[in-house]
Amino acid sequence: MIPNLQIMIQPTLLGVLGTNEIIIILIIVLLLFGGKKIPELMRGLGKGVREFNDAKSNVKKEIEESTSDKNTQS
Repeated sequence: MIPNLQIMIQPTLLGVLGTNEIIIILIIVLLLFGGKKIPELMRGLGKGVREFNDAKSNVKKEIEESTSDKNTQS
């Protein structure tokens, strides 16, 4: 019974942030970086996410290849 209670107590990030809080955060970001800088920041963030996903895919591919090589050798 205790693990179920613990799951119910731990809120997710989006559960904690309401619409008003998200709007306030977006306004602060807009004020700090300005309208011209935000698209540049998002492009950089997109490139970083893409590189991370490519690296993750490469690692997964290498692991699958090494396990298939071991299975064919055995």
